[in-house]
Amino acid sequence: MTKVEVIEKPSLDGKRAALVLAEDRVGHYPEFREFFIRRFSLDTNGLSKSGYIRGPSGTIYSLVFIGRSGEPFPDGLEIYALVDALDPLNEEDVDTDLWAFLRWMILGVGGEWKVEDLDATGRLYQLPFLS
Repeated sequence: MTKVEVIEKPSLDGKRAALVLAEDRVGHYPEFREFFIRRFSLDTNGLSKSGYIRGPSGTIYSLVFIGRSGEPFPDGLEIYALVDALDPLNEEDVDTDLWAFLRWMILGVGGEWKVEDLDATGRLYQLPFLS
């Protein structure tokens, strides 16, 4: 369930971007900000490039890193599913992919952050894809 793959920019022809997650403050914990800086070369790319990942469902997502004046970069993150322009968004796939993304991020951060804790939280909320 943690199969998330960082990919190069895909073709956007015939695609639309559907917002699926917005995190206003990535820097709640510096470890999360540092993870994204390392994983997507944000120290050199900055605001010039989005990041792209493929979730376990095969759906491709664009990660848009947000900068704010006076704040370390990145300060926020928006995730967009890239889907065929007229196709509906498969919400079950998005939920499963976003959970995998969170697990992937926590594995990459390491330290006190544990995937088991995230999964325990998901079970408390009775997320169907964790049963």
